[in-house]
Amino acid sequence: MSLQSTDQIADLLTRIRNAMMVGKTEIWVPTSRLKVAVVDGLKKSGYLKDYNLEKATPRDILHVTICEKGKNPTITEIEKVSRPGRRIYAGVDEIPTVKSGRGIVLLSTSKGIMTGQEAKKARLGGELLVRVY
Repeated sequence: MSLQSTDQIADLLTRIRNAMMVGKTEIWVPTSRLKVAVVDGLKKSGYLKDYNLEKATPRDILHVTICEKGKNPTITEIEKVSRPGRRIYAGVDEIPTVKSGRGIVLLSTSKGIMTGQEAKKARLGGELLVRVY
C-alpha cells in the first residue's frame, strides 16, 4: 500500500468505487484529516454506514464501512469534481444541485468541508470536491 498519493480524495473515491463494484462492504485507507472530513460528510448524509480510525505505523488507517453485509450500497455514482490541474469553485448562488436534489455535493469552505445545502444555509461558497448520487 502506497503511503503517498498526489490526489488524496481521488484515491479515496476510487477505492470506494472499486470496492462497491466487486461487492465489498468495507475498505482500509491511509488516514489524513481531509479524507476523514470527506468520509464524515458522506456518513452524515447517509451514503456511508460508518468509519473509524485505527492506530498503525507509520500512519493511522481509516476503516470505512460502505454498507452492511448483504445489503446494497447507498451510493450509485461518486466522482471528484475539482482536479489538481483544474480547481472548480462555486459561490453560494452557484452551488449545483445533484440529480434534482437526490444527491449531494461536498465543498471545501472556509469553515471546513460541508455539503452544498449546509454551505447555502451558512451563505458560504468554496471548492467543489465530490459529487455523490
